[in-house]
Order: sequence, then C-alpha cells, then structure tokens
Amino acid sequence: MTLVYKISPASLWKEAVMKGVFHGAPIDLADGYIHFSDAQQARETAEKYFTGQSDLVLIAIDDADCGDAMKWEVSRGGALFPHLYGTFTPAQALWVKPLALNADGSHAFPEL
Repeated sequence: MTLVYKISPASLWKEAVMKGVFHGAPIDLADGYIHFSDAQQARETAEKYFTGQSDLVLIAIDDADCGDAMKWEVSRGGALFPHLYGTFTPAQALWVKPLALNADGSHAFPEL
C-alpha cells in the first residue's frame, strides 16, 4: 500500500461527501487530473500552493485503489508525483484530517 495525499478546501470535500464523488479542485479540472502528493511531497505542496490558507483538509488514499487511473509522472524538480486521471469517492479515503494553520502561515501536518 502506498498512501497518497490530496490537500483540499474543506468546503470542496464536504461537497464531495454529499455528492459521493470528488472531481477535484479547479486546478485539477483545468489540468485534466487530480493532483496528489506522496508523504515527502505533501509539505512542499502545501507551502507552494496553500500557504496562509485555512479551512483545509488532508485526504489520504491508497494509490492502488485507483487502479490504472493513478499515474506517477515527472513534475517539480524531476520528482514523480501521483496524478489521478479520474475521480475518487469519499469512501476511498482512508482518513481525512484538518490541516491546521500555524501562526507563521505554514500548516501543521499530522505524522505521515
């Protein structure tokens, strides 16, 4: 099992729970896939794209549950990032945790 992580506004996740499917954030829809990070990439992703943003959640899923729709592709600095070419259901989330905001604008991550 390889856990991958999606940072999402809590409101978007609540909507996905109500609808039974997560389609992704606006950037995901524009790029044609849902952006995920592995455990080592998640903090950098939060710093690069979400600094200072509150009311976020961190969603963990097993990449194997996505089958062939999950592709590991070269992105930032030549690293392989998980990209989901499709949607996922809230039931696929192994856990969802609030991503609290520290006083300096960074996020307090749970142990990954």
